[in-house]
Amino acid sequence: MKKVFIALFILAAGLSARAQEPNSAANQTANLNLTNAIDITFAANTSATGAAINFSFNTVNDYANGLESAPVEVKVRSNRRFNVSVKSSSAYFTYSGATSPAPQMYVGNVLYFKMTQNNTGGWSWVNNRYDYIDHYNWTFLYNGVNGGNQNFTIVYRVTPGFTFPAGTYTTDVVYTATQQ
Repeated sequence: MKKVFIALFILAAGLSARAQEPNSAANQTANLNLTNAIDITFAANTSATGAAINFSFNTVNDYANGLESAPVEVKVRSNRRFNVSVKSSSAYFTYSGATSPAPQMYVGNVLYFKMTQNNTGGWSWVNNRYDYIDHYNWTFLYNGVNGGNQNFTIVYRVTPGFTFPAGTYTTDVVYTATQQ
């Protein structure tokens, strides 16, 4: 029995020595230095410059009723909550045509927009309701949720009426996304 006990002791000691092979460890800290980031683009071309929207007034009914654009999807990516504002690049459309002096068409009386879809988690009072666009920057979308694919869709409406002569009237619509 003594020999069996000694043999078991030697066997256990040998197994124990094999189970504890030498090892070493090293560690390193990984720091993520994040800054606030925000981006607004047009979904159709993933660019900050959207495609031109052309309204062609060809009939008397177009002038009488105005025209509506196809939907335009805008995408915001932000790591914080955000607001979106809109304005035209100037108070008056730029005129290109034969009439001199150039007519003065005020943007705020002619160009309107509404939000037809809002997937930002934020709120807006232009949900399916037209409001004017003019040269003053005003916030229409509040408290959008941070994320990488926050979209909203806009539709434009133009109603120049019968007052203005033929020609091309142009303005830029500027959307600005601002983090809270």
